[in-house]
Amino acid sequence: MSTTRTEPCNETFSISQILKERGVSRRDFLKFCSTVTAALALPPSFAPSVAQALDEVKRPPLVWLEFQGCTGDSEALLRSANPTVAEIVLDILSVDYHETIMAAAGHQAEAALDKTITDYKGKYFAVIEGSIPMKDGGVYGCVGGKSNLERARQVCGGAAATIAIGNCASYGGIPAAAPNPTGAVGVKEAVPGATVINLPGCPCNADNLTATIVHYLVFNKIPALDGHGRPLFAYGKRIHDNCERRPHFDAGQYVEKWGDDGHRKGYCLYKMGCKGPATFHNCPTQRYNEKTAWPIGSGHPCVGCAEPQFWDVMSPMYRRLPNVPGFGIEHTADAIGLGLAAGAAGAFVVHGALSAMRKDKEPGEDAKED
Repeated sequence: MSTTRTEPCNETFSISQILKERGVSRRDFLKFCSTVTAALALPPSFAPSVAQALDEVKRPPLVWLEFQGCTGDSEALLRSANPTVAEIVLDILSVDYHETIMAAAGHQAEAALDKTITDYKGKYFAVIEGSIPMKDGGVYGCVGGKSNLERARQVCGGAAATIAIGNCASYGGIPAAAPNPTGAVGVKEAVPGATVINLPGCPCNADNLTATIVHYLVFNKIPALDGHGRPLFAYGKRIHDNCERRPHFDAGQYVEKWGDDGHRKGYCLYKMGCKGPATFHNCPTQRYNEKTAWPIGSGHPCVGCAEPQFWDVMSPMYRRLPNVPGFGIEHTADAIGLGLAAGAAGAFVVHGALSAMRKDKEPGEDAKED
């Protein structure tokens, strides 16, 4: 496990050299490049280019700040795999400040942060976890005698790019839910002039964090973003479009109550409150726990945690959306199910009528019509 250091980051060696020194084999490194290429939604043929770029790029510094949040994104990072981000990404980057894993404390830790953002201004990455309280001058969140708002403006303003990880850092998340007593907001709202990439989710999938950083290192620019500041490679499609239960939705097969026969058979969870039709995220393809599971696959509906203001907009959690986009117009789940059933019945009726008409024809009439 890498830990934060108090000395300046070492820019002498390339990332591949550092990984080799840490015992990461070339095969594991190439596997990592293939995984990142897939996460970036790039063709497999790009994997060698990613490997070549990482062979040449030097180790950039990173500071990770924790504000109004639950530390869930840090925990997700440390428990991720494909391969283990804690072993590879933290070695690819010089993590100079991270309150959860750093060895330094107190004035020593603050000195390390100040040195990094001063010596590497415009060259370091900033990762912000948690929302930023704005009300009453930001007094509701302070670290080392400085408010979260003050520190965010100082750190994000001088970063090459800032990654707002999790919904809280991206849009305010649960702390910003009504009535939002602390005036919590996301990073971009608190620091409008910063270059911010939003990676919402509760927690964010660490694969998306890895891919975002590697994209910047390889292409020297941030990835293409959607209207909410999210990378299109990870948030360009609705969960509903890639969901393994989508065929059941199309067939009008829904879980009606927890533990019923449909639930055991893996039917669609839309009626149980699934927000997949209104949520953009790559959960169905990237998944969690070494790509083995994700909420819907485990039998729980999507809560829409990748969307702005999801706690207010998507609640109650177990009440279904009133309408779902699709089929050219808005349809309720009941209408879709009944419509498909009626359509199927109608098809059988038409088929039967045509068969009867054919039987009523005299032999040879088909040949005459041809």
